[in-house]
Order: sequence, then structure tokens, then C-alpha cells
Amino acid sequence: MAVAREAVADYYRKQHGVALAADDLVLASGTSEAYSFLFRLLCNAGDEVIIPAPGYPLFDFLADICDVKLVRFALVYDHGWQIDFAALAAAATERTRAVIVVHPNNPTGHYVRRAEQRQLADFCRERGLALIADEVFLDFSMAENRVESLLKGARALTFALSGLSKICGLPQMKLAWLAVSGPQPEKREALARLELIADAYLSAATPVQLAARTLLEMRGPFQEQVMQRVGRNLCELDRQLAGQNVSTRLACDGGWTAVLRVPAVQSDEALALALLKERSVLVHPGHFYDFARPGHMVVSLIVPEPEFAQGISRVLAHVSG
Repeated sequence: MAVAREAVADYYRKQHGVALAADDLVLASGTSEAYSFLFRLLCNAGDEVIIPAPGYPLFDFLADICDVKLVRFALVYDHGWQIDFAALAAAATERTRAVIVVHPNNPTGHYVRRAEQRQLADFCRERGLALIADEVFLDFSMAENRVESLLKGARALTFALSGLSKICGLPQMKLAWLAVSGPQPEKREALARLELIADAYLSAATPVQLAARTLLEMRGPFQEQVMQRVGRNLCELDRQLAGQNVSTRLACDGGWTAVLRVPAVQSDEALALALLKERSVLVHPGHFYDFARPGHMVVSLIVPEPEFAQGISRVLAHVSG
């Protein structure tokens, strides 16, 4: 419905300074469905999409359902996460159709820097690839300066995905979207084809579309509460880490998770199971997110503060022992 797409376009203009028209947007029931739209749009069976590692594990299932092959390239960590463009180039083949970036990444919490955005756009433009930017956590930045969407000034065919689930804390409302930007000829063709794909499903429910503007306008208090809790928990994590010399935290700039570097004396899964059974603490092992080496665990920063402080205390006591 135009009323819902206009509401989303207003959100982008006000929140991120991106000039979108309602017709630049396609609605879906969730970003998972939006990914399936894009895989159907861009790929034939057996075609490839490049994704970064570490990254979110859901992509494997979504790609398998659409008969698409994922090819990973490793991110580099050196006082912060960076794209290894040599590794990215090595991952591209004649079957590659798109590159996915997560902005900010889940779970690392790093954003694609502006210089990297320009280089990514040039990389995709030169090879005729689409750039897919998962921006569901875009609003939750810890940086002082506003982080820009990859839609802004897009020089390659670019798709950005987001939705009410994270922006408003309303996963049960089931409304997401993909926004299209880039050179006009490619953009027009992509939108025309996406209209056919979306019309084949018509999955976005009418009630949530009618409520979209109101729900988006109510996002402020929720986002403020999340960022206050994330900030306090991150400070508590750093305070406890400063009292020991066994574990460290990797840099993060946004999102709701933190990555801990712990002694690699056992597999990440064995450590996660030991913490669950012996300390009643739930963490995610690094291999869930394709960390190349053991010694990584992922913790949630949206846990209530007293519970988070107690949980981190148990984690550090366990790994120190």
C-alpha cells in the first residue's frame, strides 16, 4: 500500500537523510522474505552470492531454500573490523550475482566505513553485481556521528533491508522492506521485476501497513531505552574485563551484541555448554557466526543490567579458572 511505503520513505528522510520515493520501496512480511525476493530477482539456481565472515547464520538457510550458493570472504580484525578487498575479489566468480554486507554487522557490531562503501560500490559496478545491505540495526549506533545508509549516493545497484522488528522492537508485527537505489536503468528494471515477485505473495498484512506511520513515529522511546541499556551493559562489561587479564572485548560500534575473546583451551561449543551447565549462563559460541578460529563467544547487550552483570561475572570467573 502506498500509505505504508510513504511512511517508510519519510522515516529514511528524517532519520538518515536519504531521499527515497514510495515507489523505491517493496514491502515484505520480514527481512527473511525480502532476502528471498532478492535471491529470486538476482539469481538462477546455482548462482553465487558473496557474504562476509563472521556473519549471521540465517543466510545459509535462506540461500539453500532459494538454491543459491553462498561464498564467504573473511573480515580482518586489526583495531577494528575491515573488509579484505583482496579476499572479496578472490571470492568472485562468473556465477557471482551479488555481495551482501551487514551494516552494522551481527554479531561484530562494526559498520562499513565510508571509504569501504565507495570501494564496494566500485567493485560491484565494475563487475555488474548488486550490493545488498542488511541495515536492520542501522539506527543503533554508538558513534557520535550519524552513520549513513548505503543507499545514500549509491553508485551500484543497491538494496537496503530493514523493518519494524529492530527499528521499533516489534517483530510480531511482521512488516519489513527493501529499498532500491543506484543507477536509474538498473533500478527501474529491478523495481519492475520486484513488483511481480511481491505481487505473487502479497504477504504484508493490511492492518500493519495502515499502522506503519504511527508505529514508526513511536520508535524513539524504544530506541532510547535500548541504547541506554546497551551502553550501560557495555560499560559494565569493560569494567569487569579491566579487573582481569584473561579475556578481552573486540571493538563494536553498534547493534545489540558484543564479542569476547577468551582462552582457546577448548572448542567454543564446549565452552558454551560448560557455561550453560555449570554456571547457568547462556552465550553463543563463535562458530555459530563463522569465526575462523576458536576463542570467541557472543553475548547479548540487551539483557537487563543486573542479570547481565551477574552473567558476565560468572563467565569471567569460569574462563579465568
